[in-house]
Amino acid sequence: MKGNTRSSLIVNIFMIIVVLVCLFPVLWMCAIAVKPVGEPVSGFNALTIGSPTLSNFSRLFELIPVMHNLFNSAFTTILGTITTLFFCALAGFAFAKYRFPGRAKLFAFVIATMAISAEAGAIPLFIIMRKIGLINSLWSLVIPRIATAVGIFYLTQYMLDVPDELVEAARIDGYHDFNIFLKIICPVIKPALASWASLTLIARWNDYFFPLLFLNKTDKYTLMVSVSLLPISDGLATPWQVILAGCTLVIIPAIILYLLMQLMQKSGSFAGAVKG
Repeated sequence: MKGNTRSSLIVNIFMIIVVLVCLFPVLWMCAIAVKPVGEPVSGFNALTIGSPTLSNFSRLFELIPVMHNLFNSAFTTILGTITTLFFCALAGFAFAKYRFPGRAKLFAFVIATMAISAEAGAIPLFIIMRKIGLINSLWSLVIPRIATAVGIFYLTQYMLDVPDELVEAARIDGYHDFNIFLKIICPVIKPALASWASLTLIARWNDYFFPLLFLNKTDKYTLMVSVSLLPISDGLATPWQVILAGCTLVIIPAIILYLLMQLMQKSGSFAGAVKG
């Protein structure tokens, strides 16, 4: 008993150290973001703030259209996540609960596309977006990834565990297939939807490559792209305080979104356990 307690204590101490190491860069960034110009920005002295100021954020708003960029990031992230969840779940429902000719081969093809990176198809995708007039449009960040192979595979595997008898009972009760998907399947797979939503939200919010590829106007940039293009010199010195103020605006919403989705995932898991 004492051995188990000691092992548990060692593991907990180790995990606390790991968490502190992971949090240190974020704390350092937030500290620098509110430090006035002239105070040290390196070493452990960077964590000591003499007189906190928001002037770095004011300067950031002068350099880039933060509100426009924030709206662009929120629009593409939220809409992209909703559409991806819906279509990946719909495709997963078809693969998991329908039997049709070529189903296994089509699913194998979907899995095979996971081996191809998104960047590999960037040039043909750019040509397609240009031909249909979506360059410099926020829709170019939503439509090409309206469904992903990873999302389809993940939700299909989760739906395979849902009993077929549940679907058949719904059909006997007079439910159409789309109603079965919305009212029977989706509530059951809430934990999987929340898990995939959290991953998609973070990936879309932090996306840098595709916004930089499809957008070339400042007011169309996402916040991630605008912050990355901040000028690296302001007079004779690098404005680290302003740059890290921009990084703070990018990272903090992502952390909050992730924590919210984790809470939704836990509540969904408990709801499913109670219903089961």
